[in-house]
Amino acid sequence: MQTDSDHSSHKVSPGRNPKSQRFLIPRSQRRNFLIKFTFMTILGWIVGGIASITLEKAILEVLPPVVGKPMTWYSWQKYLSSGLFAVIFGADQAFVIHRYVSGWLWMLATGVGWMIANSVSAAWINYISSIASSLNKALSFQEVFILGILSTCAYIISGIWLGLCQWLVLRRYTVRAWWWNFLPSISFLFISISVGLLSLLQEFFPQPSSIQILNFIGQGLTAVILGIIPAIGLCLLKTDSGQTDDFHYD
Repeated sequence: MQTDSDHSSHKVSPGRNPKSQRFLIPRSQRRNFLIKFTFMTILGWIVGGIASITLEKAILEVLPPVVGKPMTWYSWQKYLSSGLFAVIFGADQAFVIHRYVSGWLWMLATGVGWMIANSVSAAWINYISSIASSLNKALSFQEVFILGILSTCAYIISGIWLGLCQWLVLRRYTVRAWWWNFLPSISFLFISISVGLLSLLQEFFPQPSSIQILNFIGQGLTAVILGIIPAIGLCLLKTDSGQTDDFHYD
């Protein structure tokens, strides 16, 4: 991974001629980059998920919940496991992207951004759920549908926090990268659509194991989407470093 000083000479200069702009990921390296970035994202999703679950179980076995404060203890447990997942997820992506931007900064930005997005999304979804509970009645199909849409929107919009943190890193090396702030939300949108479509297929799977099968497929699609869409976005970013398309960071 590169340090900030390694890249200080390659920061974007606003006064450069637009004609000198080059893609952040050279054309000759795009195919390999797409494959590697997507693969490492999937790997990070799997390894991070296993590690976070293992940590949760270990915490429960070693340190049982504090008497009288179960919810507080549960929250801290979730933060720790989510933090471990975010670090592993960001580190796996940084393993590929460190040739083009600071790997350490990308890992930090992805980890922090994921934690913020996850916390904001959970807070809004819990708030929407509390509204449903406060109605003290059986919800109609229309009400359930509306609340479901609101929860999905909260999840999608929360991706802006991840995009913002990553953009703070990318802006050091690229030009006109403002749209990256919204790219994770696009990923979250496609994930939501995929999960929604999968739920419609539940009746086509054996009932005893349909939930497990759909969950496995959903997790796989989520990992793929979180890898492919950002990888394509990175290939579209430009830098005005004035280097040739065959240039890359070692």
